Formats: sequence, structure tokens, C-alpha cells
Amino acid sequence: MARGGAQTTPRRRRAAAPAPRPAAALGGAAAAAPGLDRLIHERVRLGIVSALAVSPALAFNDLKALMRITDGNLSVHARRLEEAGYVSCEKTFVGRVPKTEYRLTPAGRQALERYLDHMEALIRAARPR
Repeated sequence: MARGGAQTTPRRRRAAAPAPRPAAALGGAAAAAPGLDRLIHERVRLGIVSALAVSPALAFNDLKALMRITDGNLSVHARRLEEAGYVSCEKTFVGRVPKTEYRLTPAGRQALERYLDHMEALIRAARPR
């Protein structure tokens, strides 16, 4: 019995997780996976880069609404993309109201193309023939 007279039940052990598939089972795609651009692979940053790939520019508030994220979350992720050279940020004023606008840089477009090619290769390798 536990303290205070309460009974305890024995804990069950979790079933072991299935063993990961060996890299050879995925063919050449598994070997290429380490080259995946981890900066773009993160969900929010992939969304930002993808949105900017189909729009010449997006204002901060438009991008925030599209992504359904907070100001702080967008700021942090956009800054990471900007530091990598994937996104440019232009801050201006319209009257007295600040306006922040983001654009995909040529380096960002190339990085997105490489990322998409990589993901397509992984998908092709994982699908049964």
C-alpha cells in the first residue's frame, strides 16, 4: 500500500517501438536525407517560403493571417529565413503606420526548389513500385 492507505496499481510497460527501417530499404533516398535543408523543413518556415514563392511580396499582417500564427512567431521564423538569405525584409512607413514586407530572394527560391526536388525523390523512393 502507498502512503495514506491508497492502493497502487502496477505500472504496465510500454510496447517497444518498431525498429526503424534500414537505410537500404529506402534506396538512395535515405542517403540523401541528411542533405535536407532543415531550415526550410520546419513547418512554419516552409509555409512562409511557399507563400512567398507564389506572391511577389507579402505584408507582415497578410503573412501572419495566412499562416495563422502570432506576431512573435512570425518575426522569429522570418528573421531566421532572412539571416539565411532566403527572404528579404523591407520596412517602410505609410503615413505614420509602419509596413513590413517580405519577398523571396533568388537564393530562397533555389533553396525551395532543392527542397522540393529532395522531397519528391524521397516520395518516389518510399512508394511501392
